[in-house]
Amino acid sequence: MLMDNTVLADFAALVASGETRPFEGPLKVGVDLGTANIVLAVTDSENRPVAGMTTASKVVRDGIVVDYVGAVRAVRQMKAALEEKLGVELTQAATAIPPGILEGNVRCIANCVEGADLEVTRVIDEPTAASTILNISDGAVVDVGGGTTGISILKDGNVTFTADEATGGTHMSLVLAGYYGISFDEAETLKKDTTKESDVFPVVKPVVEKMASIVQRFVAGKDVQNIYVVGGACCFTEFEDVFEKILHIPTWKPNDCLFVTPLGIAVNQ
Repeated sequence: MLMDNTVLADFAALVASGETRPFEGPLKVGVDLGTANIVLAVTDSENRPVAGMTTASKVVRDGIVVDYVGAVRAVRQMKAALEEKLGVELTQAATAIPPGILEGNVRCIANCVEGADLEVTRVIDEPTAASTILNISDGAVVDVGGGTTGISILKDGNVTFTADEATGGTHMSLVLAGYYGISFDEAETLKKDTTKESDVFPVVKPVVEKMASIVQRFVAGKDVQNIYVVGGACCFTEFEDVFEKILHIPTWKPNDCLFVTPLGIAVNQ
């Protein structure tokens, strides 16, 4: 594997601590408007993490912005907080979309970022952004988000196929809510509690198997030697094992998988 887990761990530590790293020269910014979280990632010109922030959010559903005002407000607040810590104004950013969404939805996501006074310099699909941080040129990158499972297949560094389907972490939470008779928000909290994983994962495993079946359909007939899974919904310890059993393809997962795509967006700015 070529994944640079050190860089991911460094960025995750910055997000957790709220600290910043010293920097010189221009900064690069990535805005990831996810179904469950919004993440802002800041790197220097050499792609070293400088700062980051995440906040829980429900402004996007299945790659579609459902609360434009809320999205703009959240990005603007996060931008202001990071600017205060860094002592500089952030003026430009890249953002990302699930592969395969309609052009109008792409424009809406970009508009949210621009509404927060950031000039959008690039819109990239999420799995392709992740592949930059994974440092791979061949294989399939699967981005398991809150609402969707997206895939990009790479060959010799070029994206040869992208697709997306609506199954993600939200569906896990819905299953948990139904199984335990609790609210969706309570299920979300339960899903993220690592001390309860041994109880939670058997309940959500059928959703993971469906995700693997989606990927199986997408890679059928294509020369894919390795699968790389990223995104907050794939953080379960046994997640990649389920994929391997269904796909019969080696499946890899980096540490701090929630932050792979946001950091990749920034690097691609």
